[in-house]
Amino acid sequence: MPGGKLVVIDLDVREDHLAHVQLSGDFFLEPDQALQAINRALEGRSIELDDDALADVVRDALPPGTVMYGISPEAIAVAVRRALLAEAS
Repeated sequence: MPGGKLVVIDLDVREDHLAHVQLSGDFFLEPDQALQAINRALEGRSIELDDDALADVVRDALPPGTVMYGISPEAIAVAVRRALLAEAS
């Protein structure tokens, strides 16, 4: 994430879909339910989605009024892509 914040996604891949998705890092989300909403929204998504589509999935899942400090839907998409690269190696 620009500005030096850490954004990490732990995940598994099952039949070309994201599984057991867990977002973590050095950021803050309000309300607290936003973290669970992001994890749930990414769960089961195709590994073929590009960064823009992943960011849209995250953005659409956020509860109304969500405030993100040190994180963005785009940064989450990049973290997913990096996690997929690590999973593949």
